[in-house]
Parts: sequence; structure tokens; C-alpha cells
Amino acid sequence: MHAMGWIQLAVFTVVLLAVTKPLGLYLVRVLDPEGRTYLEPVLKPVERLVYTCIGAERTREQDWKGYAASVIVFSLIGALFTYALLRLQQFLPLNPQHFGAVSPDLSFNTASSFTTNTNWQNYGGETTMSYLSQMVALASHNFFSAAIGISVAAALVRGIARQKTKLLGNFWVDLTRVCLYLLLPICLVYAVFLVSQGAIQNFKPYATAHVVDPYSVQIPEKTAGKTAMVKKEIATQSIAMGPVASQEAIKDLGTNGGGFMNANSAHPYENPTPLSNFIEMLSIVAIGSGLTYYLGRMVGNQKHGWSLWSAMFILFLAGVMICWWSESRGNPRLTALGVSSHQGNMEGKEARFGVFNSALFATVTTDTSCGAVNSMFDSYLPIGGLVPLFNMHMGCNVFGGVGSGLYGMLIFVVLAIFLAGLMIGRTPEYLGKKLESYDVKVSVLAILIPSALALGFTALACVTKWGLAGRGNFGPHGFSEILYAFTSCINNNGSAFAGLNGNTPPYNTTLGLTMLVGRYFVMVPVLALAGNLAQKKAVPVSSGSMPVSGVTFTLLIIGTLVIIGALTFFPAVSLGPIVEHFLMVNSTKLF
Repeated sequence: MHAMGWIQLAVFTVVLLAVTKPLGLYLVRVLDPEGRTYLEPVLKPVERLVYTCIGAERTREQDWKGYAASVIVFSLIGALFTYALLRLQQFLPLNPQHFGAVSPDLSFNTASSFTTNTNWQNYGGETTMSYLSQMVALASHNFFSAAIGISVAAALVRGIARQKTKLLGNFWVDLTRVCLYLLLPICLVYAVFLVSQGAIQNFKPYATAHVVDPYSVQIPEKTAGKTAMVKKEIATQSIAMGPVASQEAIKDLGTNGGGFMNANSAHPYENPTPLSNFIEMLSIVAIGSGLTYYLGRMVGNQKHGWSLWSAMFILFLAGVMICWWSESRGNPRLTALGVSSHQGNMEGKEARFGVFNSALFATVTTDTSCGAVNSMFDSYLPIGGLVPLFNMHMGCNVFGGVGSGLYGMLIFVVLAIFLAGLMIGRTPEYLGKKLESYDVKVSVLAILIPSALALGFTALACVTKWGLAGRGNFGPHGFSEILYAFTSCINNNGSAFAGLNGNTPPYNTTLGLTMLVGRYFVMVPVLALAGNLAQKKAVPVSSGSMPVSGVTFTLLIIGTLVIIGALTFFPAVSLGPIVEHFLMVNSTKLF
């Protein structure tokens, strides 16, 4: 754990803190239909045109049921469009490599993945998807799914801030304004920055390079109905091209995570320099951080927003420290064999970034629901791999996905205040509104249903041939690969241990269903909670009211997140990273 790592961590913290308030203030304007921004002279006519085309009335608001119905209908149409485009890919333009149609099960998985902001990829982007599929089917979802998350978070905040009303805003207006005034302008500048660093942005066919030293490989070849291994000489290499920078920008800013290249942000075309690596990590958490300030401003209690930010940051810092410490130590088995580990565990890591930037990126991407990676988690040591897994067990709510992190954290706030009320024997109140059984029930549903499904499908995969066949490893590490996959998908994260072959019909189907449940079986209860809170009348805060800011409240939120995550998933984690750690340290032979 060298000094340069500490300096980078300090700089990252300072910059994140510096952008939180300005971004939060800008979000206040963007999420107000009457709010004015500096981009309005240019984009206001476009905004009006969009409303005209989709038939939306800017001043007509919706109740929670109407808002939820709009979210689901829009998402369903997008998913069906993506599925159709992938199935017809071979007939469509912008396909210089002449890629064929994507299989039905993989198309379902991919459509579910990008619609839900998960961006789980059971394919290699540069060997499967045409440029049209990458840009129209996938990158467009990166904008829309991110905007949906922010819109739902705004609806919940309005429900908390408003009194005696059923109205939460207009989904179509929120969606349009977030895309036009927030995501598109930032991504335009962001993509240009990435190009300046060396990321590619073109529509050229793949380039062919002649290797300096040709080599031979053994490949299977069918002859007379039999398969035999045949030696083939490799003298050329295909270099992938494409519109990478534009997709990379929204991939990170919108906490999507789906890479243009199979190597994701470890690929130099997606993440060319240390500066681009820093900006990519910052952009993943920036909007989630800014939304905490937006919350404080909208509910009239800025200390409350900062308390949530503090709880998130403490959990984030703890994850970085544990992961960095684990990976810096190196593998004790290699040390025992006399192999130097002074650089730490470098297996699966980009030499350009090293251990610290890999650990920081891993924590950032799993604290949020991003899933972009610049190293392969399958090669992490058990405790290092436990950190991204446990981050997702807390619901990816530490800054979290854009929007989903805030409304996920507020679900835990409701539960924390309810539990505190039980302990002191008082009716729980949140910002002057009494929390009743309905509020607690929908909050519990938003946590229990996704968790139960993730653990259920993990158990199913562990006792079936199709589930076990996908493992890249045996023993506890193989179990971790399966557990990680379903945990990642249920929390709409999209990162993977990278050792699991999930591109099979059973995995594509179960993981696709998991992603849909993880998104919409949380969003709908959140909107139901928002609708119920909006109808209540706030009572004046008194000396008997529970404070929603300060050290006690921050620790209560941290404890609730950690305890619920630990109690729900600890038995499963014990069978994976924890037992693997003890095997690594104490036994003489791994499975």
C-alpha cells in the first residue's frame, strides 16, 4: 500500500466532493419542468419537439400508478426493439464484419440486460455485435435506462417533499429533460476527451495486422464426421475498430458498464491512459453523489443529504481499503514457493494501472450498479473478490446506479427509521411524515424479492448440470462465480467474476429473468412508497422526532445496510470467498 496510492485516493476524494454540490444544483434545475439551464436556448426547441412527437403534456403530472405504467411500457417497447434488432442484425447496415444474427436466448438476455441498466454481457462485443447494434440497440439503452433511474429517484424525492397530493411528476418530461440537459451534453464533451486520450471513434472495417513472428495453434476440425485437432499457422491478427468513445462515455456516466470490447475498461481503446482511468472512475460515481445533494435541497434539509453522502463514502472507503490491502499482500502460496509478490497480486490486472487503481475501480463499479471493469475479478484473492461481491449484497447503494442508488438507499433509510422506532417505542417519522405499515411493507418487498430470487437461482444452478458446466473453477471459487453472476444481475450491476460461461440457454434465460425482477420489482415498490408518502401531511419536527442527520443517523444507516446484507447473504458467502480464504492460507491443496 504505497504512498502514490494514498495520494490518488485523496485526490479522488477531493474531486468527488468538489463536483457533488454543483452537480446537485444542476440536477435541481434539470428535474424541474420549469427549471432553466444554460443549454435551454439551444435545446428548448428540441424538448418541445420531443413532447409533440410522443404526445406528452409538460404540465400534466401522474400519480404513482401512471408513472410506473409509463416506465414499464417504455422499457418493454425498448426491450422488444432491441431483441428484434439483434435477431435481424445480419440484414441491417453498419455491419462491416458481416456478423450473423444473435441467438434467441442471448438476444433475450442482452435485451433484458441493457433495458434494465445491467449491461451484463454473455458475449464478446467486438466479435458479436455490429456497429448498428452497438450504437442503436445498446448505447441508446445506456441513455434511456440511466434516465429512467434518475426519473424514478426524482419521483420518490417529490413524494417525500410534497404533501397531500397524489402527483409525482411526469415520467415523459423527466426522461426527456434528463437525456437532453444532463446525459447528452456531458457525454458529448466526455467522448471528445476520450478521443483526445487515444480512444477510437470510427466506422471502419476491422484492420488486419501481420504479426512479426507467426505461430501455430491447434484447432478442432471436422473430417468425415469426426473431429480432430489440426495445426494452423497464425500470421495475421484482426484489430477491432468502431465507435468506441461515444459508447464508453455513457457506459460510465450512466453506470451502465457494458463495454464495446470484451476486455471492457482494461482495453486500451476504451481506457487509454491513467487520466482516462481516473475520469472514468469519477464519472461512475459523480451523478450518484450529486443526487444526495439534490435530495437535501428538495426536502429542505441539506444536512440530511450530506449525512447520506457520508454514510455512502464511509462504506466506499472501507471497501477500497480492504480490497487494496488484500491485493497488495499478494498470494501467500506463491510467497511460500519463493515467488516474489512485492507488487501484490497482479494476476488479471492491467500493468498500466496496477493494484491500487484496480482495487479502486473494482470498488467504484460495484458500489454503483455500473459493472465496468479494468481488471478481472476471477483472479482476485478471496478477500479482494469478497469486496465487490459484498458491495452488491448491499444493493449497489453506495452512491449506486444513477437514480437507483438514491432510491435504493432511501428504502434502507425507511427500514432504519422503522427499526429505530421499534427500539425506542415511538412511531417512526421521516422528515415529519409518519411511516406506517404500508411504507414498511413495500420497502421490505423491494429488498426481499430480489434477494430471494438471486439466492434461489444460485442454488438451482449449483445442483443442475447446466449450472455446474458453466464454472471455470471447482470448489468454493466455482461457487463464487455462480453466486456472483446472479448477485450481479439481480442488482443490475453487470460485472462478472469472468470465469463463468453464461452463454448457454439456461443461464441466458435465468440471468435475463433475474435482471428484470431486480429492476422492476424494486422500481414499482419505490414508486408505491413515493405515492403513499406524497399523500401524507408533514407534522412539525419536535424534540421527540428522530434526527435524520448527524453521526448517529449516519451510523444507523451504515449498520442497517451492512447487517441486512450480511444476514441475507452471509451463509452463501461463507461457502465461497470466506472458505476459499481459509483454504488458501491454511491448507496445502486447493480444490
